[in-house]
Amino acid sequence: MTSNSRPSVFLTGSLLTLLVIVAVASTWLMLAAPPAAADAAAAAPPATKVETQFAGWALVAAALSTALAALGAGYAVGRVGSAAVGAIAEKPELFGRVLVLVGLAEGIAIYGLIVSILILNRIG
Repeated sequence: MTSNSRPSVFLTGSLLTLLVIVAVASTWLMLAAPPAAADAAAAAPPATKVETQFAGWALVAAALSTALAALGAGYAVGRVGSAAVGAIAEKPELFGRVLVLVGLAEGIAIYGLIVSILILNRIG
């Protein structure tokens, strides 16, 4: 293992760990229902108000999912893109295949954005 690959392994492991934490936290926030009083449930239609603390944590989860997905996508596009440029320099007919791989790496950011939109729709 070269000295250059060690920080990338640490960065990849850290990003994966953070993404798992955000996924678990956002899933818990989406499934957790704010406690409602018995008389408040009878007086108002259900699920009209969201607790302030629940909304705050949901906003944090939405921001983290977008930010970490963008970081992961940037890292993936950097690694795949540099390999793609090298492959295209040797064999220009690989352009279509390489373009698909770079697009898959960019899709990670879109998935994070979709998760944050789902979280924000849940509290909105």
